[in-house]
This record gives sequence, structure tokens and C-alpha cells, in this order.
Amino acid sequence: MDKRLGWRLLWALVAAAVLSAVFMLYADPMLMVYMANQLWSCFG
Repeated sequence: MDKRLGWRLLWALVAAAVLSAVFMLYADPMLMVYMANQLWSCFG
């Protein structure tokens, strides 16, 4: 296995893991409400 191919595969797996984690966070509606409230409290 080429070393460059191994690094590309590793980065692809890392990117997929990060994207799935972000999707799981945004799938929770209460998290979005909490984040919006936190942002709004900065201006109030």
C-alpha cells in the first residue's frame, strides 16, 4: 500500500468521523435551542 494512499484514507476517515459527529449534534433539536439561547444572551 502506497504511503500517500494510506494518509488519504486516514484523512477521509477522520473527515467522515467529524462530519458524523457534527450531524449527530445538530440532529438534537434541544441543542440547537440551547445554542440559539446562548448566542442571543450575548446581545441581551
